[in-house]
Amino acid sequence: MDFSYDSETEELRAKLLAFMDECVYPNESVHEEQLAARENRWTRPPVIAELQAEARARGLWNLFLAGHPEHGGLPNLQYAPLAEITGRSPRLAPIALNCAAPDTGNMEVLTMFGTEAQKKRWLEPLLDARIRSAFAMTEPAVASSDATNITTSIIRDGDSYVINGRKWFITGAMDPACEVFIVMGKSDPEAARHKQQSMVLVPRDTPGLTIERGMTVLGYDDGDHGGHAELVFDGVRVPAENLIGGEGEGFAVAQARLGPGRIHHCMRSIGMAERALELTCERVLDRVAFGKPIADQGVVREWIAEARVAIEQLRLLVLKTAYLMDTVGNKGAHTEIQSIKIATPRTVEWILDKAIQAHGAMGVSQDTPLAGMLAGVRSLRLADGPDEVHLRSLGRAELRKYEK
Repeated sequence: MDFSYDSETEELRAKLLAFMDECVYPNESVHEEQLAARENRWTRPPVIAELQAEARARGLWNLFLAGHPEHGGLPNLQYAPLAEITGRSPRLAPIALNCAAPDTGNMEVLTMFGTEAQKKRWLEPLLDARIRSAFAMTEPAVASSDATNITTSIIRDGDSYVINGRKWFITGAMDPACEVFIVMGKSDPEAARHKQQSMVLVPRDTPGLTIERGMTVLGYDDGDHGGHAELVFDGVRVPAENLIGGEGEGFAVAQARLGPGRIHHCMRSIGMAERALELTCERVLDRVAFGKPIADQGVVREWIAEARVAIEQLRLLVLKTAYLMDTVGNKGAHTEIQSIKIATPRTVEWILDKAIQAHGAMGVSQDTPLAGMLAGVRSLRLADGPDEVHLRSLGRAELRKYEK
């Protein structure tokens, strides 16, 4: 088996590594300073636009959009090692390359299911990073781990759809640059369970849409990428042409969106783990406790060894998943997508926890990226389906192979 990257991927890796060294890492402190100086806590710091311009000039733009090279997209197998590199600076690098959620998933939805008019109005400015977007599915009143539970209504009324309901943890919605929401709701509660839902595009300024508050995630407001909002839809009316796909196709569209999102999160998480391991090794070689370097403490060496083994395992599984998504499609890679979604966040969470432990008080402070990374990875065990849902589904699929 050949585990090497092809020449195009190696060339892009070299470009991206140079971009990280020359532009991203040096601007992490600038990013923090600009965050503190903002008048509006939900706006992006100016350094983001500067990094985006530089990334675009270097040919590092929209790399996530598999199957669409006309927009800069790469096959998943080529994108995987690049996304891993961006995960080393999760607050700056993905958005600098226009490869940050939730815009990535929304661009994929519009590319796959949008009409020409929808693409013209919304996809083109998203591809250019002139606007941002949000995906409104999760609701506070129901267990949203089962997407068929959603209660927001999307009802046809003449030439319009009328939306009523409440959503929360809608990432990016607090950012004034977020100009459109993809909203999932029930259009026919009497239809078959997975045919009850539809999706519509709702412009930010539509009457009846209220952005109530920004939610925190383990104490972080994530204001630099638009926060996570609670929204109310009260008689929100949009034209019927704002429907995405067909009526009753919302669940299928959501599944098509979530597959690539899951692998992208896992790719970036491996990058977080690599940076955490690097920081840990540097820290334990530098500090002395009980008369010898922390690196000479047996338990610390075990943590480092376990982390290296885990990272290598995860990377291989993610690359296999990427390969299958490219060759047999998301449905053919379903088992592997679920496997990486289960394994990656909880394994990287363990690596980050040990990195914080090795750093002592510094590990939980703002002086390293570790605490923020830990909050982000912990939330991934809920986002795009909680661990338990994937474990249940994967276990059921395995048992099905042996049923008579």
